[in-house]
Amino acid sequence: MGKVLLITIGSRGDIQPFVALAQGLMAAGHTVALQTAEAYRGFVEGHGVPYAQMSNDFIELTESKEGQAATDGGGKLALLKKVMPMLRQMLDDEWLAASAFQPDCIVYHPKALGGAHLAEKLGIPAMIAMSLPLYTPTRAYPTPILANLRLGGTVNRWSYALMGMATAPYAGVVNAFRQSLGLKPRGRFANDFTQPDGSPTPTLYAYSPHLLPVPKDYPPQVQVTGAWVLPHQASWQPPAELVRFLEAGAPPVYVGFGSMSGSKAAERADIVLAALAQAGVRGLLARGWGGLKPSALPNEVFMLDEAPHAWLFPRVSAVVHHGGAGTTDAGLRAGKPTVIVPFIADQPFWGRVVHEAGLGSAPIAQNRLTVENLAAAIRQVTTDAAIRARAEQVGAAMRAEDGVGQAVERVGRVLSRR
Repeated sequence: MGKVLLITIGSRGDIQPFVALAQGLMAAGHTVALQTAEAYRGFVEGHGVPYAQMSNDFIELTESKEGQAATDGGGKLALLKKVMPMLRQMLDDEWLAASAFQPDCIVYHPKALGGAHLAEKLGIPAMIAMSLPLYTPTRAYPTPILANLRLGGTVNRWSYALMGMATAPYAGVVNAFRQSLGLKPRGRFANDFTQPDGSPTPTLYAYSPHLLPVPKDYPPQVQVTGAWVLPHQASWQPPAELVRFLEAGAPPVYVGFGSMSGSKAAERADIVLAALAQAGVRGLLARGWGGLKPSALPNEVFMLDEAPHAWLFPRVSAVVHHGGAGTTDAGLRAGKPTVIVPFIADQPFWGRVVHEAGLGSAPIAQNRLTVENLAAAIRQVTTDAAIRARAEQVGAAMRAEDGVGQAVERVGRVLSRR
């Protein structure tokens, strides 16, 4: 048994899998602390997981008008200038938590930046953990940031060198932090997927190999575990009006873009409503904190504030969403065909993966979303027998996985070697 510090930052989709992993580690007898933004403290502690403090600056920025505008592609340079001092505060918070907790191992999302440096300072192992195969070079496909390119095997593998360039803008902040810990600066294009001795960093990828097969050239230090699923709390009860809507007709199509609605929330909501009507299906709109904001709702559409995906998705006919890893997994785990409307980051990658696996329509980029192409995609996934059968088959396989158990076993192995 050992003490494990989990560090993650981002949206709910970046936090929830770590809560599930924390529960699994605690059930196996490990001592755990989970560090993330203060906004999620109630969520973390509400699931019985000890919380370690981190500044809330990032969450406040992403929820601001400036942050939402960046989601739509504008103002990114100005946003980057504001982010730099926030990064240093985040790193300082991580050191305070690590020095107080004194972990035997750190499991961290790379967006949190500090995991490898903290582990180096403390002389303990660190493990990368995320829901996207971003850091491990392979011939099978290019780095997910190049999701829409078709490259050959050699170029695919080479493309992962771009990840060092992606973190280069933060190198100054990171090196100043390293020096404050008494560590030597790293090169501007250094990355976390290779350790100082040149060996691959132990890495856990929390997605299903039934959705995206494990490349044959992955090293043994890298494991695709299956998703880390957080069971919905038994105490949760659906609103009576939601139950009445679900029972009043055919299963609706779920539509939700999570935190990605950006500055065009009302416009997108109106497109969604018109597309549902044109496709001739009932709809269930998830408001999300990005805020889908329709001007009016027809009787065939219900506006939902929040409901656990594990409870809701088995009750719908298809899911339309932004393509975050967590929502993608939840929809497919329920056996539902999928339409992905990607905005940023890993979302175009999952859109392509879902389509090429025969589990949904071709993705529709958010800036190309129209009533006509969304209605056509909804009609396809609700009527195509082959897509629906494939989604049911893959869903059954995903439900049989134990992603948390696989991850806990691998963390235990790293701890035992220490």
